[in-house]
Amino acid sequence: MAAEASESEPALQELMREAEISLLECKVCFEKFGHRQQRRPRNLSCGHVVCLACVAALAHPRTLALECPFCRRACRGCDTSDCLPVLHLIELLGSALRQSPAAHRAAPSAPGALTCHHTFGGWGTLVNPTGLALCPKTGRVVVVHDGRRRVKIFDSGGGCAHQFGAKGDASQDIRYPVDVTITNDCHVVVTDAGDRSIKVFDFFGQIKLVIGGQFSLPWGVETTPQNGIVVTDAEAGSLHLLDVDFAEGVLRRTEKLQAHLCSPRGVAVSWLTGAIAVLEHPLALGTGICSTRVKVFSSSMQLVGQVDTFGLSLYFPSKITASAVTFDHQGNVIVADTSGPAIFCLGKPEEFPVLKPMVTHGLSHPVALTFTKENSLLVLDTASHSIKVYKVDWG
Repeated sequence: MAAEASESEPALQELMREAEISLLECKVCFEKFGHRQQRRPRNLSCGHVVCLACVAALAHPRTLALECPFCRRACRGCDTSDCLPVLHLIELLGSALRQSPAAHRAAPSAPGALTCHHTFGGWGTLVNPTGLALCPKTGRVVVVHDGRRRVKIFDSGGGCAHQFGAKGDASQDIRYPVDVTITNDCHVVVTDAGDRSIKVFDFFGQIKLVIGGQFSLPWGVETTPQNGIVVTDAEAGSLHLLDVDFAEGVLRRTEKLQAHLCSPRGVAVSWLTGAIAVLEHPLALGTGICSTRVKVFSSSMQLVGQVDTFGLSLYFPSKITASAVTFDHQGNVIVADTSGPAIFCLGKPEEFPVLKPMVTHGLSHPVALTFTKENSLLVLDTASHSIKVYKVDWG
């Protein structure tokens, strides 16, 4: 009996941690719910729950009108009510939650596991973000989103350092940003699905180049070690390499690297090997259901590995729907999964698939990810409008 109790204790601690992150935390400000006035959980008319402080911050000062930060349904601040199930859950788990920080210190995650150390952004700062990139020189984080200024740059501490890219119809404006990358000389490259173009800015937001008329639906974008730009065209089913003189704002050459891809979206480049990973979204035959497939090409564009949703299901009990792809510093392929949601390591392309869960809790809808020079993993979670920073916990 004692052995069974000791075996169940880690599982209970993990359950408590999951409840604290998923149920007892406001997904707008990331503060824990509580009985104090400002931290009380409040039901919106759509069913989503936020704390009273965020209701007050989101509501118009005179009309009290607000939009749900998750589904955009309109409601009024005065029409919200206490979320009694969450309050009761806080009471039921109160003593265990008070003990949980000490419990986590006494029984940390397994050595080498990724744990969330920091979160920044949040509703209002970011609105439905879609793309994430890291400046190789400054370490600043660049995100594209649906705000009035489409490009937002954060410093290493998560503070907003700069923003640009007005929402509009002019050629230098950004209509619907999908993805972003930062070149080796700190130029910001954005794929704009609104006018089906690629837009290049300097790091201060001055437009340098607009590449239009060449793509059906530009989607994923990434920088190569040689400072080239690779772009997926989701509608044309192709992968392109752009040679750009960024200082002069001139497109020198465009090369089609791959054709006949199935709705390619995400793309990543390994700085270790030069390999390119492409995330496809093929339709399952006869069902009309979209699955996902990761293809990896060598630097000479030879296919070296691929795996799809069905193939991953043979190794993992739950469905995995890949939403983003990147490489770690060792050349392993890392994918974000929106079905879990989770982050998985697929191993090196020639070993596909070596499926290893890296992050299995605390995410809502991850859509982009990248590694810092210090090997921290940045995950863009569009449902919580935030960037989550994961670091290795060696215990």
